[in-house]
Amino acid sequence: MAGNLFFDIGLVIIVAAIFALIARFFKQPLILAYMLAGIVLGPAGLKLVSDQANILTLSEIGIAFMLFIVGLELDLKRLGHLGIISVTVGIGQVIFTFLIGYLIALLLHFSSTAAFYIAIALTFSSTVIVVKLLSDKNELNTLHGRAALGVLLVQDFVAVILLTILSGKSFAGGGAISFALMKAITLILIAFAGGVYILKYLFRFIAKNQELLFLFSVAWCFLLALLSHAFHFSIAIGAFLAGVSLANLPYNIEIISRMKSLRDFFATIFFVSLGMEMTFGSFKGVLVPVIIFSLFVLIGNPIIIQAVMGLFRYRARTSFLTGISLAQISEFSLILVSFAYGSGIITQKVFSIVAFVGVITITVSTYMITYDQKLYHLLKPFAKLFERKRPKRLEYYPVKRYDAVLCGCRRMGSIILKTLKKLKKNVLVVDFDPEVIKRFIKQKQPCIYGDIGDLELIERLPFAQAQFLVSTIPDPEDNMLLIGRAKGVNKKIIAIVTASHADEALELYDAGADYVILPHYLSGKHVALVLEEADRNIRNIFKHKRRHLKELKER
Repeated sequence: MAGNLFFDIGLVIIVAAIFALIARFFKQPLILAYMLAGIVLGPAGLKLVSDQANILTLSEIGIAFMLFIVGLELDLKRLGHLGIISVTVGIGQVIFTFLIGYLIALLLHFSSTAAFYIAIALTFSSTVIVVKLLSDKNELNTLHGRAALGVLLVQDFVAVILLTILSGKSFAGGGAISFALMKAITLILIAFAGGVYILKYLFRFIAKNQELLFLFSVAWCFLLALLSHAFHFSIAIGAFLAGVSLANLPYNIEIISRMKSLRDFFATIFFVSLGMEMTFGSFKGVLVPVIIFSLFVLIGNPIIIQAVMGLFRYRARTSFLTGISLAQISEFSLILVSFAYGSGIITQKVFSIVAFVGVITITVSTYMITYDQKLYHLLKPFAKLFERKRPKRLEYYPVKRYDAVLCGCRRMGSIILKTLKKLKKNVLVVDFDPEVIKRFIKQKQPCIYGDIGDLELIERLPFAQAQFLVSTIPDPEDNMLLIGRAKGVNKKIIAIVTASHADEALELYDAGADYVILPHYLSGKHVALVLEEADRNIRNIFKHKRRHLKELKER
């Protein structure tokens, strides 16, 4: 028995590693590689794993560790920082995607229970994949990147709540639901009371020893997981609550760093086990639903997000790019259907449909996010259909002549604006975040709401008498448009734009830029100067620190 278990785990890890290497070479998500490895090892493939029950048990531990880390990384205060628009867009997307997905499933003759779980699975998008791809493209801090993260955060909260409710083994009937809810509240109170009144003081002593910190963190995870099991909930819910109760401790980053390897090991087994559960014997029977649900996620979900964001008068480009980013199903979707299948609530056919939809949407959306700008330019006329016309322009434009035009006024842009004002320059700010523009209107700072990729907006900008054009937006195509228009109207204007990479910077110089900001390069140069000054006199570093702290507090 032990020999078979060791053999099965070894086989799973070896085959998963091979597929992961291939996926890495072709720049595909690792989740996809793990599921394909499971298909090869399972009944649909070579049938090499002799005891799937052991693998499924280990995969459940993997889910628990995944949600433990999610809980550790979860900051409940972040919802308050999202703003009412992000929260409303997230809730609107969840509601409309669920309702439409549910109706589609019913029209395809699925039972109401199966339709319910399918609709839930189609509702959530993958935080892991979206964050990774947007981070690789340096788009996490763009307006559509922040909007996507806001929607994902709302989705994650909803998913965890649903996991808590739906994983209750006694989930049936009104009385049972009330009893399950009471047990869930009790479990939550135990977790948070333990975190506030016990762990807060205990970990002050434990944190002095890294091995004890790791051991007690795992022990706390298992303790709440066992308690959750005793309350007839999934062990994953207890693990998640254990993570949340540790999240506010000052040692959570150290715990996360030590737990990630353990989580990754068991999570790999979980996704491989999902692949093992997929069957191709009746593929013809599931082919039509798989295609329809995949198209709904890839096309319908972005349209829903565009429509909801359009109600808040976001520009077509921002809405389109946000929708494209969320065109896949989530790890939470796979966990939910895994619970439902393991509990006998849904059939293997329904489980396989969702798993196939996951493989297809995760793969296709990777390319959609990678080439989102090209897709937008291709589908721009369609995207514009969801852009509501404003009853009046969102702007404060009191005069027609300005010394400087500043495009993008967050972080770096706010510092540049402050400097230009010190130089007594009359500055017009252009930004595509409506909240930023509303704040500037209240401050009587000249500003225009809009997307610099919009030719109509660029035509309105007062370059003719301007001395400076500064763009902090690292989009090469948009900056090319700005430089071309500004230099065409005023050859003497000094054009300063931003790039993410050296190759882009060289192209922008060729296009006529007078200076190209490379944030990472400039940061390195600044640190080098700080080091030189500190080497001459150690007190200089403290001067820089005090000045930096003052600037950060004044923002």
